[in-house]
Amino acid sequence: MDSELPDIYCPFPQRTNPHVGHTRGHLDAWTRQTGLVHRESARNRFEQADFGAFVGMVYPTADEEHLDLVADWFVWLFLVDDQLDDGHLGRSPDRVRSVVERMRAVVDGSAPEPLPGEEAPAAVIALADLWKRTTPNAAPHWRTRFAWHLVTYLTTATTWEAGNRAEDVVPSEETYIAKRRHTGAIHVCMDLIEIVAGIEAPESLHNDPRFITALEAACNHVCWANDVYSFEKEQVLGEIHNLVHLVRHHRGLGEQQALDHVAERLAMETERFLTAEDELLELYPELSGLLVPYLDGMRSWMRGNLDWSRQTPRYNPADVGQYEEPEEYLEETVLGVPPARTEAAAPAPCTAKAPPAG
Repeated sequence: MDSELPDIYCPFPQRTNPHVGHTRGHLDAWTRQTGLVHRESARNRFEQADFGAFVGMVYPTADEEHLDLVADWFVWLFLVDDQLDDGHLGRSPDRVRSVVERMRAVVDGSAPEPLPGEEAPAAVIALADLWKRTTPNAAPHWRTRFAWHLVTYLTTATTWEAGNRAEDVVPSEETYIAKRRHTGAIHVCMDLIEIVAGIEAPESLHNDPRFITALEAACNHVCWANDVYSFEKEQVLGEIHNLVHLVRHHRGLGEQQALDHVAERLAMETERFLTAEDELLELYPELSGLLVPYLDGMRSWMRGNLDWSRQTPRYNPADVGQYEEPEEYLEETVLGVPPARTEAAAPAPCTAKAPPAG
């Protein structure tokens, strides 16, 4: 690609968490314990991504215990997204649905006890562990909202992408933008701000139009910045679910024009966030004790995601070999669904949307 990555407006300070080193060690142990990563090739790929550094940038104020917890969520979301987007499941909506139903059962409490000798897929084992560690002390309305965001990511957004690939559908910009906040599971990550910060935002705040605007703008910034940095790699892979690609496709722009256009829209989202932030703090001075850390968490997400995207090798377009031979990176045991080898003649793109998940 001859075009250059545009500067992305994000006037927030760069920060990182002092507990990143500990969290890296924790992630190594947890992914081995749950079986999420065990093959050597997958382990090498996982370590290169350095999710510990990522989580430290987007949750710079978390204590050690909470940083470990949100890091585990990150890894689970990224690895599951990689599996669901791979060449075999990425074009099979029905097979994706069967996988995510088992995960939804964990969230709604309907998961049956495993039969004697039956071993659940690693993704289900890990999700059960995460759910148990995250929700016990959370407010009921937070659990409801978090579960809805997680299930929406698993059931609606993931099968929507698989359906588009299977039917060769190119979504409109408007549809994509609305779905992107779910395909990237960014609402799940923003919900975790309350857990990390030890705050409990009332439903009345979550329903306030200014708060909705601030949250939507922050989510859009994270997702679209990810699309900018992953664009070149996703072009190599043939992935259509990228805002730069869709802007180029629908508006007939060149690559550089499309990248610059998305960068301009990112700047507008930043300004939209700042305006809503000022209005919230002015309107609800009595809620500053929870508003300030919540909004700071959104700022940290926008800034940290940008910093990580600039340095991670995950979006290097030269590093696509694991997608051509997915068994070198992706592990069937994670989801418990062996790939349908008859479908493998023309592999679909395999890309993960970052919170995660680009």
